[in-house]
Amino acid sequence: MKKEAFLFGYGAHGSPLANSMAEEDFNLHIIESDEKNYQKAKEDGFRDVRLLDVTKDADLERLEINDACHIVCVMDDDHLNVFLTLSLHALFPKAIIVAVSNSIHTTEKLKIAGASKIIDQYVVSANRIHHILQKPVATQLLDRFISDDYAISFREMEIPDNSHMDGMMVDDVDFSGYGVLLVGMIDARLSHNFSFVTAGIEHRLDSGDTIVCIGDNKDLDAFEERLKIAKRETK
Repeated sequence: MKKEAFLFGYGAHGSPLANSMAEEDFNLHIIESDEKNYQKAKEDGFRDVRLLDVTKDADLERLEINDACHIVCVMDDDHLNVFLTLSLHALFPKAIIVAVSNSIHTTEKLKIAGASKIIDQYVVSANRIHHILQKPVATQLLDRFISDDYAISFREMEIPDNSHMDGMMVDDVDFSGYGVLLVGMIDARLSHNFSFVTAGIEHRLDSGDTIVCIGDNKDLDAFEERLKIAKRETK
């Protein structure tokens, strides 16, 4: 049975999310307050798209949102996104609300407004989210992210000495096979600065390098243990 999801916003953040969620087990309802974004969603083939004033509680109340629904707030205007989150939490206090934040200040406001989960782009860039959501394992993570049954998080991991991954190129490692996604790394061979994997640099994994992955905590635990396997043990 498909899960009901209401996506508020079909702009820079909403459109890639909509396409990813549509491919998964979500019965997606798109809500827009901007005429151009509304028309764009219709042109992109989405059937259940509604144009309404999200600042009016009366209009929000008419939506068929129940406690089992997932709500995703990705309006392009940060102030509107916070206001919308506050309104939706007041109207549907038991529904799961996921919101996108562009700054630490917005994140704090969204927490106060009642967001259940927050995708903080202060930590992950918009381009990285877009890139992540285009990958099959990422859409599975999104499904888990908005479910209370899973704990999704970021983790820093250092490549141990003699790890079987020591010397491998990043592109040759199937991170999705372990249920995790590589966000970026500190490649000591090149610099001591963190760089996202979307930066276009071909990285090699060396002992002492730090990688940052996102995933379910259990998968991250398993992957971290996998990193400790020595080269000779994989032969």
